[in-house]
Amino acid sequence: MHSSLIGKIEKANRYARELDRITFERLTVTFRGDNDTHHVDLDGDQWHCTCHYFESWKTCVHILALQKFLGVTLPESAQTSLFSAETAAV
Repeated sequence: MHSSLIGKIEKANRYARELDRITFERLTVTFRGDNDTHHVDLDGDQWHCTCHYFESWKTCVHILALQKFLGVTLPESAQTSLFSAETAAV
């Protein structure tokens, strides 16, 4: 393997561990829930989900799961949830 490629791979591995280097600003995912498949979007700090719960509450379990999964890679304003801290910590 070329020596400069080894250095790039090592740097990529370090970057992958340093999550504060990454911020998702726009994201679209397909989320396979228990009952249906939903489409979740993040644009800046604005979430949207196609599930019925989101229509009423402007948040849902799909968004909460992504917030937990993506953590610090989200803008701080997109990390907040209407769910209580006790529920989010579980």
